[in-house]
Amino acid sequence: MRFLSIMSGQKTATPWYRDGLRFECTRCGRCCRGEPGFVWVNEFEAALIARFLKLDAAEFTRTYVRPAMGGDALVELSNGDCVFWTPQGCRVYPVRPTQCRTFPFWRENIRSARAWADVARRCPGLDRGRLYLPPEIEHLVEQTDL
Repeated sequence: MRFLSIMSGQKTATPWYRDGLRFECTRCGRCCRGEPGFVWVNEFEAALIARFLKLDAAEFTRTYVRPAMGGDALVELSNGDCVFWTPQGCRVYPVRPTQCRTFPFWRENIRSARAWADVARRCPGLDRGRLYLPPEIEHLVEQTDL
């Protein structure tokens, strides 16, 4: 079977993760805290989160969304934490944005075994739990690219 190489868009016989990758979210929040960056959110995701928080879309956008690099991102706190992170975990976990749902299966994290190992040093959920096979991994990466 041949898989689409997510990095080049060309067919390749076997990705480096041909036997799959294991991941289970521990909800530790390390991917949600302490590092500045962008959590992209589209209009549909914003509406879903707003409904979950019982806010109207305009109020949600005013409070929780900021323009960034030609798109919309969630506001982050001054310490780099996601605005929805609390000591009890993610306030919007059931309706979290695609970027959050697809972590760690982001293009930059699976480009090589070394990149995956770098993420594993920060994320205790990597290399444990459920086995994701290449077609599912590629599907998750493609969702993040939308």
